[in-house]
Amino acid sequence: MNPVYQKLLRCYESVQKKFDFTKFTPGVAIVLGSGLGDYADDIEVVGEVDYHDIEGFPVSTVPGHAGKFIFGYVGDVPVVCMKGRVHYYEGYPITDVVLPTRLMKLMGAKILFLTNACGGINPEFKAGDFMLIEDQISVFAPNPLIGENIDELGTRFPDMSHVYDEELRKIIRKAAKGNGIELKEGVYCQFTGPSFESPAEIRMAGKLGADAAGMSTVVEAIAANHMGMRICGISFVSNLAAGISPNPLTHEEVQEAANAAAPKFKKLITESVKNFKKIL
Repeated sequence: MNPVYQKLLRCYESVQKKFDFTKFTPGVAIVLGSGLGDYADDIEVVGEVDYHDIEGFPVSTVPGHAGKFIFGYVGDVPVVCMKGRVHYYEGYPITDVVLPTRLMKLMGAKILFLTNACGGINPEFKAGDFMLIEDQISVFAPNPLIGENIDELGTRFPDMSHVYDEELRKIIRKAAKGNGIELKEGVYCQFTGPSFESPAEIRMAGKLGADAAGMSTVVEAIAANHMGMRICGISFVSNLAAGISPNPLTHEEVQEAANAAAPKFKKLITESVKNFKKIL
């Protein structure tokens, strides 16, 4: 058996010993980015599993990222939330970075809702904006599907024409409008990090068509798409990217901005997820 798949199954078996999926099956998987760590406080929680208690599971080392799966309800929609994600720059192999995404699909999730804090590249963006992801650029991060294909998960050459589900995007747009939240739209580009991008790299990304840049999300979307999940994503523009912003970039700045925007971000996620019920 493929060792990557074998590890995934071991993790799933480990979670099964700590949470009963026969009584609760999540329909939506939510990955909580910077500033959204306490989103789980607004969920009707029915259980949680600490990453440390899952055999072989990668654990986040980034400040502001906790480490647990939260199971519960947003409205009456069953969800599993990743409270803290793993990044490639932490030194994990790319297959470990996407292992949590694959694991949530095995748990039963049909929809993946990705969130992140990012740097704005589009000159029309400003710090504090929300961007609905319409497409992505993945050439700067290792593709998580490299290596022997795991046939049990998906096809060798998955199509990437419509990674971000249009029906889900319509629901999110409607939720934003109904709550008076301005929502930009654009293309997200993932760099590896952990260093912030140079001004020249940001200029390059802009010329390639990127509206925002960050250090996550794209590889998770690739893995989810490979498994047949429906995907949507929102980026919080916590700062303007290098060369666009006159100030040096810091993780503290990103965290502070994300924390300040968290109430509005939570509202947008909650109202969107409630309305996903009609297509689950």
